[in-house]
Amino acid sequence: MQLALSTLGCPDWDLERILSVGRDAGYDGVDFRGYRDEIDVTRHPLFTERADETRSRLESAGLSISALSSSITLCETDDRSAHVAEARRLVEVGDAFDVDRIRVFGGGDPAVHSRAELARAGGETMREILSIDGAENFRWILEMHDAWTASDDCQQLLDELPDDVGVLWDAAHTIRLADESPRDTLDALGDRIEYVHLKDAVYDPDHHDATHDGYVYAVPGEGDLPMADVVAALRDRGYDGWLVFEHEKRWHPSIADPEVALPAFVEWFHDRR
Repeated sequence: MQLALSTLGCPDWDLERILSVGRDAGYDGVDFRGYRDEIDVTRHPLFTERADETRSRLESAGLSISALSSSITLCETDDRSAHVAEARRLVEVGDAFDVDRIRVFGGGDPAVHSRAELARAGGETMREILSIDGAENFRWILEMHDAWTASDDCQQLLDELPDDVGVLWDAAHTIRLADESPRDTLDALGDRIEYVHLKDAVYDPDHHDATHDGYVYAVPGEGDLPMADVVAALRDRGYDGWLVFEHEKRWHPSIADPEVALPAFVEWFHDRR
C-alpha cells in the first residue's frame, strides 16, 4: 500500500512544510483536501496558474497527489450546476498534476427524498460530469459518507452510477456509523473499493470537540477503532492502492497537532508489518 496524508490534518501549514514533513515521515503522496484558508484547491493559484511550480516541488520531495478530494455532492440537485462547474475545474487541475482519481460525495437528505430518488439524481449528476471533455481520463470515486455510509446504502447509489465509478472506503465511518466490521465492508464492496481513508478515535461524547456520534479523533493507535483490522483485511484481499491518513484537524482544532499525528500514522502502519 502507498501512504498519503490528507491536508485536513495540517490546515495551517504552507506547501513547504507539508512536503518536508510528508517526505521525512515516509509518506508517498498528499491528498489535497483544501490548502490553508481555501477548501477548494481549484481556486488556489498554487494549483492553477502556479501548477508547474507546485508539481516540480512535489516531484523534488518524492511525493505525488494521491487524489483530488472535491466537495461535489451528486445527489443534491439544487446545486448541480455548481457541482458540475467544480468538476470542470478539477479536470483541469487533475490534468496539470497527472492525478488518477477525484473524490465525490453522495449527499442529499433521505428525510426529504427517498433513497431511490436521491440515487437517480446522483446518477444524472455523475453522467453530466462524465460528459465534460477530459472527465473520462479520471477515476471518479464515491466516498462512503453521509447518507451512503452503510454498504447496502452505498450499493443502492452505485447501482445508479456508471460501472467505472469506484468507492472510497472511509473505514472510520463504516465502523462507527454503519456498525460494519472491516471484513463485512470488504465482502460487500471490495470489488469497487480503490481508495481508503483511515483514522483513529476514542469514544468521549462529553468532549467539546466530539463528532456528532461522540468520538474524538486520536493519534493512531491511541483510539478505540480497529485500525489494525482494516489494514489486515486489506492485505488479505491483496489491496495495493492508497491508504490515506485523514486526521481531521481542520474540522476539530483541539485534536493532536499535525507534527505529532502525521509521523505517528506512518510509524503505526510500519509496526503492523
